[in-house]
Amino acid sequence: MGLISFIKGAGAKIFGGKEKEASKEEVPIIRANALLEHVNSLGLPFNRIKIIVKDSFVTVEGEAEKQEHAEKIVLAIGNVEGVEEVDNKMEVVEQIPEANFHTVVSGDNLSKISKIFYGDPNKYNIIFEANKPMLTHPDKIYPGQVLRIPQLT
Repeated sequence: MGLISFIKGAGAKIFGGKEKEASKEEVPIIRANALLEHVNSLGLPFNRIKIIVKDSFVTVEGEAEKQEHAEKIVLAIGNVEGVEEVDNKMEVVEQIPEANFHTVVSGDNLSKISKIFYGDPNKYNIIFEANKPMLTHPDKIYPGQVLRIPQLT
């Protein structure tokens, strides 16, 4: 999947308090731990994972059983306020075609995105399901958020 860009000022707010008292050298470790906790809190499965943070750039290495798991991990990390790019170096056991990605803009909704990618606005639920657990409701998307758009089989 490689390098994916995100909107640095959009996303979940998981960084905070601990960084203010930390040294400059400790901040990347604190952020990497916060990102790992975020991935775990979403219940995203992986066999192994290593998260490396340098400023707003994150590298994620490891292994996941399925392509969708690796993609969701990268999106969970990238859709965090303060993260601008994620270099995905995850290995996948069960290879399938990679999903497309879409950055939400003002006025977007899942039906509109579904029409663009699938030619059918009624297939919005495929996109919703592909982005769980990061999405909790089909209407709760925001500009700057990056979504998985899986291939239709």
